[in-house]
Amino acid sequence: MSIRIAIIGAGIMGADHARIVSEDLPGATLQVVCDASPVRARKIAEECGAADVSGDPVGTIKRGDVDAIVIASPDETHAPLSLAAIEAGKPVLCEKPLSQSSKACLEVIDAEVSRGRQFVQLGFMRRFDPSYRDMKAMLDDGSLGNAHMMHNFHRNVEAPANFTGQMAITNSAPHEFDVARFVLGADYKAISVFQPAGVDASKTGAPVFMVLETDKGQLVNIEINNNAAYGYDVRGELIGEKGSILLNAPVHTRQNGQLMAYERYAPDWRPRFAEAYRLQNKAFLSFVRTGLFPAIASDAWDGYCAALVAEAGVEALQTRERVTIAKAEKPSLYNR
Repeated sequence: MSIRIAIIGAGIMGADHARIVSEDLPGATLQVVCDASPVRARKIAEECGAADVSGDPVGTIKRGDVDAIVIASPDETHAPLSLAAIEAGKPVLCEKPLSQSSKACLEVIDAEVSRGRQFVQLGFMRRFDPSYRDMKAMLDDGSLGNAHMMHNFHRNVEAPANFTGQMAITNSAPHEFDVARFVLGADYKAISVFQPAGVDASKTGAPVFMVLETDKGQLVNIEINNNAAYGYDVRGELIGEKGSILLNAPVHTRQNGQLMAYERYAPDWRPRFAEAYRLQNKAFLSFVRTGLFPAIASDAWDGYCAALVAEAGVEALQTRERVTIAKAEKPSLYNR
């Protein structure tokens, strides 16, 4: 039986999810595209062969002809719509963040715990990226020995209007917060945040540099530069006692001309992580079909941990002091 999926949000990410469901997920049907803009919803529905459109997200979740939900609507709607999906008893793939409020994340966790099962798979898709998975595998099989440090660089071409240094922490950095925690198998205990001299944190695209300490004694640094100008560029290196491993972006060609050899950068994140999104959504479909939560996927607890670190990071940016991170007690539901 085909799994009938509704996409809530028909912006950039919603459109990409709709295409993955319609083109790359055998056994899935794109049932509904829901968006506040009827024109946008209809456009994506027609392009991807959806059976219907809607402007009512909660009503869409409750529909009898919808088995599972993909939430790609604005950030502030993620936790409320996830709660509606839990209430309806339907699995949901929710784009990050679950919420920028750790308190709101805990409300989603409480709802899952009260139902005795997980419903929310969170869209930290880098866990499915082959380069990060190779990095984790090399650490797990002992090839690197003990991990000492992990370096992370996250650069965009140009920041959107009013995208501040604080937003770099709450909106961009959570991908690094989650994937470094996943690779290292560790949690964070403290964060410090720095900016170059003369940078105004309230101005658009102000870069930030973070240093996190894990509960295993490792150091993780994260550079977020949303006005790097030259292209979308994500890099990483894991340093162990026996060696290191660096991420390689999938680059299909190198061009030669004018006495130069060069490779082009993508304008945004989608080409770099296209395979990760596809593998993530494939895992979600399996979750819907079997009820077994994907072994490497992020869940609501991971969303809470990312939000908690981001909140501490904003405090560290404002106070210019090292901020410790204290988590709530982890429910047994999330022990994997």
